[in-house]
Amino acid sequence: MRKALFGFLSVILMSVFAYAEHHEGTSPLRLDHPDRYVVKKGDTLWGISETFLRTPWMWPEIWQVNPQIENPHLIFPGDVISLVYLDGKPRLVLQRGDGSRTVKLSPTTRVEPLDTVIPAIPLDAVDAFLNRSRVVTRQLLSDASYVISGHEGRIVSGNGDKLYARDHLDGGIKLYSSYGVYRPSTRYVDPDTGEELGVEALEIGLGKIIEKEDDISTMRLSASNEEVRLQDRLLPTEEAKVIPTFFPSTPEQEVSGKIIAVLGGVSQVGQFDVVAINRGARENIEIGNVMAIYHSSGTVKDRLRKDVVRLPSERAGILMVFRVFEKMSYGLVLKAQRPLAVMDELRNP
Repeated sequence: MRKALFGFLSVILMSVFAYAEHHEGTSPLRLDHPDRYVVKKGDTLWGISETFLRTPWMWPEIWQVNPQIENPHLIFPGDVISLVYLDGKPRLVLQRGDGSRTVKLSPTTRVEPLDTVIPAIPLDAVDAFLNRSRVVTRQLLSDASYVISGHEGRIVSGNGDKLYARDHLDGGIKLYSSYGVYRPSTRYVDPDTGEELGVEALEIGLGKIIEKEDDISTMRLSASNEEVRLQDRLLPTEEAKVIPTFFPSTPEQEVSGKIIAVLGGVSQVGQFDVVAINRGARENIEIGNVMAIYHSSGTVKDRLRKDVVRLPSERAGILMVFRVFEKMSYGLVLKAQRPLAVMDELRNP
């Protein structure tokens, strides 16, 4: 968490002079901005920045770091954010609130109550998609080792149970190694090209290989989100699952993409919903990239020319990318002026 917030508010990337040059002299501030804001429990940095700025992802550009404050990049409930002008340019400054926060000191370590830190975006909205799913190739899942039986012939297994898995075409399971148990879910296809972008693999459980004989391995499950079944796949656990740096940025290149799915079992897309988009690492998409969402206005019949005309799409929301795969990404909708939908377009903000 400390790294995520430090990344979000760490430095001023460019001066307000540069901002004005690129935005034809327009002010980054909202016309109805307050002069000060008292941080509340449940706030996010995105929401606070939206209170002051016309474009919330420009927060780092006017954040004034106060070297007299310990960890000025970490914001807590009760802190006060004020708008001031330095050399005629707007800056946001932080003043610690009156509420006390326990800080433990020792000769070598310093511990702070980071669970009270205001996050960059609503982490509860993306947690499951950071920790419980990944997008892989269909071939990787097909070649992976798989569950052949639970202990004593059971067909389902859960936390604390032993199960048996068999090597397949992935090079085999390694003794004493940790694995995730995955189940294939949604298959993603690019709506424009028909290319398969990947298969969503849902993490069912976690475990460690405790015995191995020939191509049969014994796994002890240390965690399970639901019952592990026969033919579920074993994949090596990913690197330590830490919250990435949600540092808002505009893509370095022109973006032309689409929302290809809405995750979490909902049909329409609204604020704080998670969506899948058909652009990923190969298109230089990065964590923190902000994109504008454009909703189709549909088609109308031209009664004079007797043909059908597609109306221009209208800007309808903003999303931030929070997880990137090779050919696609997951994004969180941070603002929606109207209901959004699959196939809505993505462009630079």
